[in-house]
Parts: sequence; structure tokens; C-alpha cells
Amino acid sequence: MPELPEVEVTRLGIAPHLIGRKISAVKIIDGRLRWPVPRTLPTILQDQQVHSIERRGKYLLMELDTGFLLLHLGMTGTLRVLPASDPLKTHDRVTLEFGKLSLRLHDPRKFGAVLWHPNTKGPIGEFALLKKLGTEPFSPEFAGDLGGHILYECSRGRSIAVKQFLLAGQAVVGVGNIYCSESLFEAKIHPAKAAGKLTRPECMRLANAVRLILKKAIAAGGSSLKDFVNSEGDPGHFMVQTKVYDRKDQPCKVCKTSIKQIVQGQRSTYFCPQCQKR
Repeated sequence: MPELPEVEVTRLGIAPHLIGRKISAVKIIDGRLRWPVPRTLPTILQDQQVHSIERRGKYLLMELDTGFLLLHLGMTGTLRVLPASDPLKTHDRVTLEFGKLSLRLHDPRKFGAVLWHPNTKGPIGEFALLKKLGTEPFSPEFAGDLGGHILYECSRGRSIAVKQFLLAGQAVVGVGNIYCSESLFEAKIHPAKAAGKLTRPECMRLANAVRLILKKAIAAGGSSLKDFVNSEGDPGHFMVQTKVYDRKDQPCKVCKTSIKQIVQGQRSTYFCPQCQKR
């Protein structure tokens, strides 16, 4: 599933091609996504200009003249800017046309989303799907010691494992399954430790680790396990850099101890039992 790094890589890839351009047409090929694509979207978006493309969690927010178009890649979605003359492919669901260019949502499993939030309904931050998201890891609010303070305060009294606490996204967004394992290894914290038992120094280390790992993942073009490709059609390369994820029984790159795998919340977690003592 595309997580924050993959969505940010997508944003960086499509924004230079689209900002300042006007939408010449919208084609809903199959609007049966996680939420139905509004049927009136072609009329609403006609001739609207793209002013910016930002990211909130795993949502892309395309600012237009009269509101925001929210785009979500779901589990297997990709967004690519292609020549409008290129033929459609199986599983292309929605296209935004910009004259000779076409932005295409390709989504085999149809868990993505294309939603509209008009300015008349208030600030985009009040949109229901965005309102409860945690802090952005690269925001000023999470910078330096502030990130550790947020993790510490949000984790008090929580018996949930720290890995599940991170995945929930209520304290900080974007730390998906791969990045949880890698961040916890970087911070030397056992993934099964109760979130409420994290010390302030551990929260500081974890906040720094989250920023570091996500930054490295973005620089590597994200992670490609099955379906993800960037806006140019290229896979991400972060998986070749992982220190614990998907390395069961391989030697730790720090201490040579065999990497272990456990299942938490039906998802695999990888850790070093020596570097991440419980």
C-alpha cells in the first residue's frame, strides 16, 4: 500500500507538470472507488486552474479555483502524467485532461479515492477524512524536540504496542508498516513495547528516527513491494536500504544477530532482538 513517502514521491513527480494549467476535461471511466466519484465532477472541474498540489498524510490535495480535489492511491493506485494521446489501460479509473497532457489514476483494486471539497464548505483541514489525522512528520510542529514531546504526550496511558501506536497515525501520520520497523530499529525500541512505557528520551529518539527514515525513503523514490511506481513509471528503491524489514534470519547490519519476524495486527514486524531489547 502506498504510504507517505510514495505519495510524496508522486506529488513531487506530477506537480511540476500540472501547476498553472487548466483542466480541459475530466473522464470518469469507472467511478466505483472506495467512495463513488462524484458524477458532477466533469462539470465542476471544467476550466479550473491548478494552483498547488500539497499532501496531508496519504492524501494529495489539488487546490483549484473553487475548492480542492482530494486524491488517494488506496492499496494499489498510481498517478501518472502521460500524453493525452496514449491509449487507456485496463484499471485506469479517472483521468484529468490538461490539453495534451493527461493525469491518470490507475487503480486495480479500486480502493483509491477522488473527492471534491468546495471552498464553500470551509477550510480543507475541516474535511472529515483529514480532520483527525496526526501531526505531519516534516511540519514545524514535529521538528526537533517537539516531535518527541508529541509522541510522549499521545502515548501516555496507552497499553497498545508502540508499533501499532505508530501505525494508527493519530500522533504522527505516514509511518506505514515498512517505516515502522525501520524507525523502531533506528531508535533502538522493541516493537512490542507498550507505548505508554516509552520514556521521554525514547520518544525523542523515535521522533528523530521517523523523520530520518521517511526522508531516506522519499529520496529513494519510496518502496515498491508489488504495484507502486512513481509518476514516471519507475519503482521505488528504499527496499534495498532496509536494515530489518523483510530480512528475517539475516544478520543485523549492526550487531550480526539474526533478524526476527513477528506478527502484530496481522502485519509482519521485523526487529533485532539484540539492538532492540525489550
